[in-house]
Amino acid sequence: MNLQEILFSLGIAFALGCDAFAVGLAVGTRNPCKRASFRLWFHFGLFQFLMPIIGWNVGNSIVEKIKDYDHWIAFGLMFLIASKMLKESLETEENPDEDKTKDPTRGLSLIGLSIATSIDALGVGFGMGIAQMTLIKPAVIIGVTAAIMTYTGICLGKNLSTRFGKRVETVGAIILYIIAFKLLSI
Repeated sequence: MNLQEILFSLGIAFALGCDAFAVGLAVGTRNPCKRASFRLWFHFGLFQFLMPIIGWNVGNSIVEKIKDYDHWIAFGLMFLIASKMLKESLETEENPDEDKTKDPTRGLSLIGLSIATSIDALGVGFGMGIAQMTLIKPAVIIGVTAAIMTYTGICLGKNLSTRFGKRVETVGAIILYIIAFKLLSI
């Protein structure tokens, strides 16, 4: 990987990790035990690693059929993901006094959160597959970054408000917009 590919991968990883950071921050306010913290950051990192691979395989398999306008599709997907992230970052919490006794790091809640925070990575992988970009190293960077950002969010969540997490999502959305426009030049 050259420096540009590393910076591209880190930019995508940071943007995708913002949702994981925000959820980690919110869960951190519940003061989870070490085991619960591990479950969350491990699963978020794993799903963020796997989803781009799944998306890439789907995108790469249809590239010959759409090669004349693939960059527009990749741009559109990234733009939609960024718009979704920006919209979510600007929304206010509907239920801030939500039940804090339920452990979101177990069972279906953990799986649901893992999928929800990594669904954007599926779209990124799809776009990368259409653009015929390499994936394994970026996927590892995305997964590790998501795990680190989740862990950091959990640690900071004890002292910071959930509202700060929304601002981080806004920054992530802006980064995805920049990456989307960069995809037009591929």
